Amino acid sequence: MGFFEKIKAGLTRTKENIGHSFDSLFAGELDDDFYDELEEAMILSDMGAETAMDTVEELRGRVKAGKIKTADEAREALRELLCEQLQVGETTLKLDSSPSVALFIGVNGVGKTTTIGKLASQFKGEGKRVLMAAADTFRAAAADQLEIWSERSGVEIVRQHEGADPAAVVFDAMTAAKARKADVVLVDTAGRLHVDEALMDELKRMKAAVHPNEILLVVDAMTGQDAVNAASAFDEALGIDGVVLTKLDGDARGGAALSIKAATGKPIKFVGTGEKLDMIEPFHPDRMASRILGMGDMLSFIEKAQQTYDEKQAKKLEEKLKKNSFTLSDYFDQLQQIRNMGNLSQLAGMMPGNLGNKLQGAQIDEKAIAHTEAIILSMTPEERENPQILGASRKKRIAAGCGLDVVDVNRLPKQFE
Repeated sequence: MGFFEKIKAGLTRTKENIGHSFDSLFAGELDDDFYDELEEAMILSDMGAETAMDTVEELRGRVKAGKIKTADEAREALRELLCEQLQVGETTLKLDSSPSVALFIGVNGVGKTTTIGKLASQFKGEGKRVLMAAADTFRAAAADQLEIWSERSGVEIVRQHEGADPAAVVFDAMTAAKARKADVVLVDTAGRLHVDEALMDELKRMKAAVHPNEILLVVDAMTGQDAVNAASAFDEALGIDGVVLTKLDGDARGGAALSIKAATGKPIKFVGTGEKLDMIEPFHPDRMASRILGMGDMLSFIEKAQQTYDEKQAKKLEEKLKKNSFTLSDYFDQLQQIRNMGNLSQLAGMMPGNLGNKLQGAQIDEKAIAHTEAIILSMTPEERENPQILGASRKKRIAAGCGLDVVDVNRLPKQFE
């Protein structure tokens, strides 16, 4: 069993021991004050008032039934209850025809285009032939934005001029998909600042034109109950198959996920955790339940670290540290791994309790890392292996080579030590 597998197995066995920001609630008696404070804490985590009340009442009922006697048991029971509520329907996409069509809908600014770009890259990595359709002809430069994601993901795009009939764009995309033997067509649609009749009519025409396998509503986790209201309106007018919850990389706890599920009865299929191409992942009810309760999401954190972690390289590094032979070349490699992990604020959202709170808002200084990398790359192999030989003339040459000042070069050995 590898390093990360051991940690994940341990976390799975000991989730009930992870400290979190709800600890103070579970430190006292399970009385009326406890339930009132618990309800308030849930609402603050973006859960709807009605959903929070129903959840607390369900927990109260289980306590009265005698199944729960201690605060620790109540805490774990609540996490399990939230997990049950979030576990609904099939979370995988029904892409069982050729070509299969996924229609992405939602109001402006929720991340539809970004989500399509990420999923296109993911599906392409799985060996599928993917085509994007730029059916948002309402918003200026919307097709240009999708074109950028097309280039990033290496996936072809079908587009028309601004103001074109969206249904015609989708029809052209389906014709192209059949000609190119594409497996999946991902359709980007127009949003509005709010849900309106014109938007719904436009989406209904597209739905009738292509009979999509999946209609996915994209909602912003940061908007809380506004996301719930949008989900209810879209589902009632169009009928959705699932939800993609975006922008779960900041302070958003994800409590809106429970309310969306309660309002629509439809599953959350993916969560977006950042702007980079690989920052989308399948929805895990147990992890979201832990996040809502401030217990963090250590399993996702470990999986993220695993993507940038080279176990063989780490073993070599360990041996170098033991022998005190850690060089600036090794230091350079470590900086790149830190950069690949993303910003600390995003990672903080996965951390339990006070640790996550302390890291919130922290950022990796990309500029400082870039300067350090430039200095190291301006050195000779001998200087990287033996930084103690850096004299005044060498530092002056390095500074000139990387476009920085000698004072910046002087600072690096101190940081390295």
